[in-house]
Amino acid sequence: MAHPKVLALVLAGGKGERLFPLTAFRSKPSVPFGGRYRIVDFVLSNLVNSHIYSIYLLVQYKSQSLIEHVRINWNFSSVIKNHFVTVVPPQMRMGPEWFQGTADAVFQNLALVQQHDPKLVIIFGADHIYRMDIRQMIDFHIENNASVTVAARPVPLEQASSFGIIMVDSEKRITGFQEKPKKPLPMPDDPSRAYVSMGNYIFNKEVLLESLAKAQRKKLHDFGAHVIPELVKTGKVFAYDFATNMIPGTMPYEENGYWRDVGTIPAFFEAHREMLGQLPLFEMENSHWPVHPSGYEGSASKIMKADIRNSIIAEGCVIHKAKIRNSFIRSGVVIEENVNLDDCIIMDQVVLKKGCRLKKVIVDKLNVIEENAQIGFDTEKDRFRCHIDSSGIAIVPKGGKLIKGSR
Repeated sequence: MAHPKVLALVLAGGKGERLFPLTAFRSKPSVPFGGRYRIVDFVLSNLVNSHIYSIYLLVQYKSQSLIEHVRINWNFSSVIKNHFVTVVPPQMRMGPEWFQGTADAVFQNLALVQQHDPKLVIIFGADHIYRMDIRQMIDFHIENNASVTVAARPVPLEQASSFGIIMVDSEKRITGFQEKPKKPLPMPDDPSRAYVSMGNYIFNKEVLLESLAKAQRKKLHDFGAHVIPELVKTGKVFAYDFATNMIPGTMPYEENGYWRDVGTIPAFFEAHREMLGQLPLFEMENSHWPVHPSGYEGSASKIMKADIRNSIIAEGCVIHKAKIRNSFIRSGVVIEENVNLDDCIIMDQVVLKKGCRLKKVIVDKLNVIEENAQIGFDTEKDRFRCHIDSSGIAIVPKGGKLIKGSR
């Protein structure tokens, strides 16, 4: 199916407070993920793989890390003027305040929409781990003559209160919408699950312009809470079932419709685990639909002696002698003799000195863990040296911190 002109707006300004301290110095979309990526790379890869190349990235809090990442890794050729990933900081058009919500973020950048003059405007978040062929959602939007299409998926009822709940008819037309209700309505054919919004939308341009102008006059600033429920009354808002999205190269053992909100430390940690093993729920290796990684210009990893099992090791690491289990080691990490890692995420340019033992620990970038340090074995002792999440996971914040050993 031929597609009309499309413009993508990616909302990448989230504080990510529940991911603290990984978001102490960066926004949530900029948090490193997996061996070579940042969270924002997943939505940008989905757009590019879907042949959508006109992309504005709307940033806000602690955005410098994200701006630098996009500048270095997402620089399209300037030969074709409609191929770009452009970072757009808050313009403060309505006063000195930050964006007041998702709809307000788009409203303050409507000049970009009018200048580009697309037929369709894609508005996606930058906070999730998934693969999606957005062209299939566009086809659904056009076939149903929709004004707005909302990407949706079923989730267990006990998790649904964190999302916008969607009620649909037999034709996937949205008939009702609840924004993060305390008691979500279950699906009619499955009382154990609710149908939820993924926070990803396709708008006809004129509908977007009109609905945002109306919402702004009423001082209503959010798509999920305000704009979408108001448009449901028109009967032209549809739900696209993400579970029907087919990605080439997907393996039979992968979870159908894999999508994770990694907005908390436990969710972030568990999503990493789901990428490990011979039969991962989410397989990073897919040449037909790649997640485009951060560039690394150093050497390959060098391993002198190690017992490594079920782990992912990025480029530029130097491992002298170590025992590594169920862990992620990002680029430029130095691991000295007799280091033992179990269930850990070690981010870029960390040095783990002799005799370190870490279990269920996230070490953020640019840290030095001193000789014989033990983290993850004594929660009370760890509280004086690093951040302990309510889940029990220990996090060493970014920034050259020296975690001393037992001597």
